[in-house]
Amino acid sequence: MTTTLCLDIGSGTQDVLLHIPGREIENCPKFILPTPSVRIAGYLSELTAKKTPVWLHGCIMGGGIGGGVKKHLEAGLPLAATRQAALTLNDDPAKVEAMGVTLTEDCPDGYRPLELLDFDDRWWNRFLDAAELPRPDRVAACAQDHGHHPGTSNRLGRFKIWEELLTEHHGDPAALIYETPPTMMTRLRDLHESANRAVTADSGSAAVLGALFDPEIERRAREQGMTLVNIGNSHTIAFLLHGGRIHGVYEQHTGCLNPEKLWQDLDDFRHGRLTFQQVFDEWGHGCLTLATSDKAGAFPETVVIGPRRAMLHGYDASFPAPGGDMMLTGCFGLIKGMEMLGLEDRA
Repeated sequence: MTTTLCLDIGSGTQDVLLHIPGREIENCPKFILPTPSVRIAGYLSELTAKKTPVWLHGCIMGGGIGGGVKKHLEAGLPLAATRQAALTLNDDPAKVEAMGVTLTEDCPDGYRPLELLDFDDRWWNRFLDAAELPRPDRVAACAQDHGHHPGTSNRLGRFKIWEELLTEHHGDPAALIYETPPTMMTRLRDLHESANRAVTADSGSAAVLGALFDPEIERRAREQGMTLVNIGNSHTIAFLLHGGRIHGVYEQHTGCLNPEKLWQDLDDFRHGRLTFQQVFDEWGHGCLTLATSDKAGAFPETVVIGPRRAMLHGYDASFPAPGGDMMLTGCFGLIKGMEMLGLEDRA
């Protein structure tokens, strides 16, 4: 049986499940750890305090180091990066250079190398060995990926992922998880390679699959129709579910929402009144709804997950904890997605 290290790499924490088949999910090891970009931002802050020039190299990762880079440069300290690592800061190399970052594939003399990695197998081996836990047969990981869209809006580019889900994949939830990520999803591709060709997914996708990890939620979504909402720290994403398919997608930045606004958007979304342009003009990613059968009604049940789910407390919604731990919903979604793809026993 295949042991899987499941990682949900968020903006503040990475939520971790060491999934051991045959063991009750409650007894599988679980961790809530600082996200890698938070750790690396801490290292950068220390180097800034020591007035040390820094060379960034490695992979594309979450943007949590951007503030540290800005402070380093504002302090008048030199900072360089490889072209790949620089994509963490911006898709456009010219904009990275305009910030004051020198692009070079070799570490300049006197600079301290700082490696960017969403997944560092050396770190994980040390961590698991210290905890006296087995090293996994494979890794599955999710992270937010806007995709690579030089010269155009990241918001537009990201929403194309959801358009393709509904139009090309006909709303099949299994299309939310990747054995090999699409070329445009550069962060997931780096994560896929650095984690020994890991199964990957976008964080929003994994959260939806994680809710469906609960058999009762999956049944109600299939038979009755459901509006499933994940209120994350950075992004809020909602799906309309019925008949084993996804019929609509809505995505907005959580910081642009308050409880009343979100509930109104969801009501318009489930009734087909919310347009892409309205959400985009309000600084979100967009909204797309396909025609659905009358059996779904107006997707009457609203199920809310995510770290900011308290935003909708007091509204006509339910707040489940799939797998008994809401913080691990993304990890459970990776397990569910692998089951849908028939990968649960393949290392």
